[in-house]
Amino acid sequence: MDEELNAPLPASPDAGLYFIGRIRTPWTRREDCPKNSDEAEAVCTIELDPRWAPGLKDVATCTHLIVLYWMDQAPRDKIVQVPRHYGEAHGVFALRTPARPNPIALAVVDLLAIEAGALHVRGLDCIDGTPLLDIKPYFASTDAKPAARVGWHERRKQ
Repeated sequence: MDEELNAPLPASPDAGLYFIGRIRTPWTRREDCPKNSDEAEAVCTIELDPRWAPGLKDVATCTHLIVLYWMDQAPRDKIVQVPRHYGEAHGVFALRTPARPNPIALAVVDLLAIEAGALHVRGLDCIDGTPLLDIKPYFASTDAKPAARVGWHERRKQ
């Protein structure tokens, strides 16, 4: 299978979400964003809605955070895609692409500073104004999986 494939979306969603803030980045178009969060050097700002600010208690003690965000401008019907940097078709669940049935993105970011309900971080790869879903502490003891592999990606590098 070397071509892209779309699937019809269900008539209605199964769940609701609360956007808890917005992410401020220097990028206004998807094409300008870094390929992935590991290549993102820019300092970005996570603006938390004031109602959720008390939830930041003790976050300043973290060096790294997991940020979940909603890629609201991504198509949601793509199930087989040819990534722009690879040129080979893969199923959406084997990719980290934002174009997916539920465009939820995840990044592990460096926490640089917190001020007035805003977090300054490095390691995001989304466009300016992206809705924020959640923030979680990154625990190297449980979140890091050094033995993890993605076979198709390893084969490509050989």
